[in-house]
Amino acid sequence: MGLHVVILAAGKGTRMRSDKPKVLHEIAGKPMLHYVIETAQALHADQIHVVHGHGGDQVKQVSADYPVNWVEQAQQKGTGHAVQQAMPHVPDNAGVLVLYGDVPLTQSASLQPLIDAANEGDLALLTSVLDDATGYGRIVRNANDLVRAIVEHKDAADDELAIREINTGMLAAPAGRLRDWLSRINDDNAQGELYLTDIVGLAVADGVAVQAAHPQHAWEGDGVNSRQDQARLERIFQGLLADQLMADGVTVADPARLDIRGNLRCGRDVFLDVNTLFLGDVELGDGVSIGPNTIIDNCRVADGVHIRENCVLEKSIIGKDCTIGPFSRVRPESDLAANVHLGNFVELKKAKVAEGSKINHLSYVGDSIVGRDVNIGAGTITCNYDGANKHLTEIGDDVFVGSDTQLVAPVKVGKGVTIGAGTTVTRDIPDDLLCISRVPQKHIKGWQRPRKKGN
Repeated sequence: MGLHVVILAAGKGTRMRSDKPKVLHEIAGKPMLHYVIETAQALHADQIHVVHGHGGDQVKQVSADYPVNWVEQAQQKGTGHAVQQAMPHVPDNAGVLVLYGDVPLTQSASLQPLIDAANEGDLALLTSVLDDATGYGRIVRNANDLVRAIVEHKDAADDELAIREINTGMLAAPAGRLRDWLSRINDDNAQGELYLTDIVGLAVADGVAVQAAHPQHAWEGDGVNSRQDQARLERIFQGLLADQLMADGVTVADPARLDIRGNLRCGRDVFLDVNTLFLGDVELGDGVSIGPNTIIDNCRVADGVHIRENCVLEKSIIGKDCTIGPFSRVRPESDLAANVHLGNFVELKKAKVAEGSKINHLSYVGDSIVGRDVNIGAGTITCNYDGANKHLTEIGDDVFVGSDTQLVAPVKVGKGVTIGAGTTVTRDIPDDLLCISRVPQKHIKGWQRPRKKGN
């Protein structure tokens, strides 16, 4: 029996107080819907149907890379109505698994028992036991402890409200039977909607067994209906990522102050200090140390690199045994070879720096190629922009650039050159020369500093 997954993603999410469709709100930098689609893919579904409604065009655009069948629910008339919209695309001999686009953390292993039960012809529900079941549909069992109904919170009697076993909403059933049950439900309830949960009573009446399985963790069934829910699941997910890193040998100074919004791969003996944020695809080699309050975005960092506090690195390559920071910024398309040192308040952009070079203080190097064993003094600026175009600065090996130097691109500095402090370089410099462009120093006697009137 093939598997078809129906993901309900049509809700507006009023309590989010946002113009963005609820399923596009993010956990760890990724829309919630994408987690659910990827879970369905992990279950090897033959087809994934996403039922969209509010903001459907935006949902489809953001999710265009996923091979799913988009099904519109033009009017939101309840969960049963939403599944009805997808059923014309599902063959009778398939198994159907229903998931929710705002329930992002369900693990595929917890869903497999539902699929297995549906393959046997049963209806299967994913349920959880909560200390506080307020707002959830209750699982009502008979004297033999068999599931006989789900009662929504707003329709529940007092004795039913005392039940702690709740419906997560996720279920699986044979397609033919599900199609029949959906055709028989009605909107005779407090909300005037077609409840998917009403199929449970129909299954019981038809003599079909209703199985119930619990996820390994209660939070797997938690949905996001508010910003508070979103923040809580964010921390749960980040905790899972931190636990996996530590299990793999990474030292995490404080798991509660680590954020990963993408994919982080770490070598051996990596240290991550507090308030570190990783975006996109980041690779850290063996022995890398990341200081506090640091952001690393889509970078490859080689073995032995020490990144000190308060640094930002974006879309760049950092070579072996480099030292960066504190307060350094490495902007996109920079490439540092081994043993490069960047110090405090240094900014690089699209700069290639060869082995052993140092830029230690208060400097900007952009659109540049810097040779080996170069020392760039404090306050150096490559003036790479003429107001319309960017230009290249090339600095040869073993160059010494004095403090407060401006290199006006396009310009080439030869090997072994020494540039005196306070120089403005506007022309190419041949190898092994000293370059100075200072204005002669003058002392003017009798000069009076201007003063404000009345002083």
